[in-house]
Amino acid sequence: MPKKEEKKHDELVNVEHALTSTEVFIEKHQKQIIYGVGAVVLIVLLALSFRNFYLEPREVAAQNEMYKAQSYFAKDSFRIALEGSGSESIGFKEIVSDYGITASGKLAAAYAGICYYKLGQYDNAIKFLSQFDGDDTYFGVSVIGLTGDSYVEMGETAKAISYFEKAADKDNAVMSPVYLKKAGVVYESLNQPEKAEKEYTKIKENYPKSPEASDIDKYLARVQK
Repeated sequence: MPKKEEKKHDELVNVEHALTSTEVFIEKHQKQIIYGVGAVVLIVLLALSFRNFYLEPREVAAQNEMYKAQSYFAKDSFRIALEGSGSESIGFKEIVSDYGITASGKLAAAYAGICYYKLGQYDNAIKFLSQFDGDDTYFGVSVIGLTGDSYVEMGETAKAISYFEKAADKDNAVMSPVYLKKAGVVYESLNQPEKAEKEYTKIKENYPKSPEASDIDKYLARVQK
């Protein structure tokens, strides 16, 4: 037999052997494979059912309640926005309790935290603000920063700085210089001018066109004495 044909023959034998081994394996483990495939299909069906018949309807209901609560929030009626107004609105706090698994429920937690901050209940503000998964949007950065403000009001300045720096690290041209300056001011209150200087210098070098940069030389001069 020529070498080329011999090679092809060997390859065919190898393929047939592999197919035979696969068939033997499938036959031997047929039940386990069927159960495994069935389990995967069941999980997929359960996930789809959960999303379509539970999560999505609750998201719609949460959005309707959010609209009502946000209308009070826009009027600075923070207590009503938070706690509701009887049958008309259940308020952000209950939205979190009833619909916390939904996107609107998570957003309600941030609004509830803001309401608590406005009402001077800073420990509750932190509790609810921390339930919101912050992102790089203005709102997400503001939630992180407001958590820092809450810690300042409670006298826990070290924790406050960590949140101001976390907000500043989002590298948002509008919000970052705000929280860099807040961090610097807190460092000054702790008599740590070198660290304050670093925060102010970041504003001057990285955000020279920001409103916070307009008088940053005054802050730098103060800590460079």
